[in-house]
Amino acid sequence: MLQVGDVAPDFELLDEEGKPTRLSSFRGRNVVIVFFPAAFSPICTQELKQIGARRMEYERENAAVVGVSVDNRWSLRAFKRDEGLSATLLSDFHPKGNVAQKYGVFLGETGYAKRGTFVVDKDGIIRGIAIKEPKEPRSEEDYFNLLRNCPR
Repeated sequence: MLQVGDVAPDFELLDEEGKPTRLSSFRGRNVVIVFFPAAFSPICTQELKQIGARRMEYERENAAVVGVSVDNRWSLRAFKRDEGLSATLLSDFHPKGNVAQKYGVFLGETGYAKRGTFVVDKDGIIRGIAIKEPKEPRSEEDYFNLLRNCPR
């Protein structure tokens, strides 16, 4: 299981537009990795809309928000478009849940990820971890509290 202080496992996934995106490409910025169970589900939609509403606050924290789910990129593209989302959405579709497994949040019996939040600093070090069950909403304030653990 990953711990605060560990180097975040690097990964490359396709974003909602089909562009390969590596976690390490965000070096120099803090990253909030938000694993979510499923596009268009009520809790996931609400959480990602709240992130978009506070986009400027994330920018002040020098943070990019990256959502990761086991949905295919086409579903994520429709989700981002239809719900007006701003976060980069990454598809952990094939092999299904591979990145979620590396981060210890994949639920093999259901094929979804838990609501795992990992705050990674500009140097790639995990500075905060918060994990909730799929039906348990997160508090966005937790993201900002974890971001305060990142060196300035």
